[in-house]
Amino acid sequence: MKKIFASDKVYVNQSKIPNSGRGVFTICDIKKNEIIEKCPVIEVPKHDMANLNESFLVTYFFYFGKKKERLAVALGFGSIYNHTHKPNAKYQIKPDENCINFIALKDIKKDEEITINYNPGIPKNKSSLWFE
Repeated sequence: MKKIFASDKVYVNQSKIPNSGRGVFTICDIKKNEIIEKCPVIEVPKHDMANLNESFLVTYFFYFGKKKERLAVALGFGSIYNHTHKPNAKYQIKPDENCINFIALKDIKKDEEITINYNPGIPKNKSSLWFE
């Protein structure tokens, strides 16, 4: 297992996106393609997945696998990044490393909220979300 260090680039604060609660913001300017945060994940075992769609935690999971048959909770601030169809960051699931990397799609200014598109693997995908 590779060492994963806590990010010194982000903090959590109240989001300005309506009905979003908290969001993740930059402590400093971040350059395009820079890794913002590497978050270890806890993969949910298949036998524990049965009732998760009834839980409010469903909005905090990341689905992955070819048929979205697996899901995980991202530690660090990974499960707090907010969604938009015009994100300034993307996520990259690294199942072999048990982590999710958050990467800047463009330059992001200090104190700007970092947003991702929750639709997996496609930052500009405007499909409805699984919990809508």
